[in-house]
Amino acid sequence: MQKEIKPRVAPKLPADWDEQALDALSTFPTARDFVLANWQKDPRGMHGLGVMLNHPAATKAFLGFNNHVSIKSSLSKRIRELLILRISWLRRSEYEFIQHTVLGLRAGLTDADIERLQYGPDGAGWDPVDADLVRAADELMADACISDATFARLSQSFSTEQIIDMIYAIGCYEIAAMMFKTLGAQVEPGVAPLSDEVRARMYEQKT
Repeated sequence: MQKEIKPRVAPKLPADWDEQALDALSTFPTARDFVLANWQKDPRGMHGLGVMLNHPAATKAFLGFNNHVSIKSSLSKRIRELLILRISWLRRSEYEFIQHTVLGLRAGLTDADIERLQYGPDGAGWDPVDADLVRAADELMADACISDATFARLSQSFSTEQIIDMIYAIGCYEIAAMMFKTLGAQVEPGVAPLSDEVRARMYEQKT
């Protein structure tokens, strides 16, 4: 297991985004616009998009999918962020987990939720539905399938469309975790890294 993610591919930074890069980003306009408007004072997301822009054509296609997951999904923002944070944690994607901790808190997750999800669906204090959402992420990563029991319980609270959006959210951000870790996306300047305690917990987990 590789614990230190070193830079491998230089990110394309906003000052250097040319017509090809902007075309790639056009399929996820809210992400593009946030980074363009804020990168000099709040650079979050700049390196993640930047490493992907080394392949603009593929990134354009992927970001169209990412846009659905992030903007057009039938799931609430809170549920999306819970799923994204869990798959980020399971994949030990520090970059992704840090980015989505901020987004998760804005979407209605609490600090306690974010700590609890680090321990999985059997951690103390979960609402039963939230526990099954976390469990679905675990099962999809382990077996590429939500189990019969978990699916049955989720179906009592969510439509088939929403369960499909759960799978899309988890799959989308599993791909993103692979991208960020393999290409070596680094946390942006001024963005706080994981604490030593949380980072140790991430790498000690059994998956």
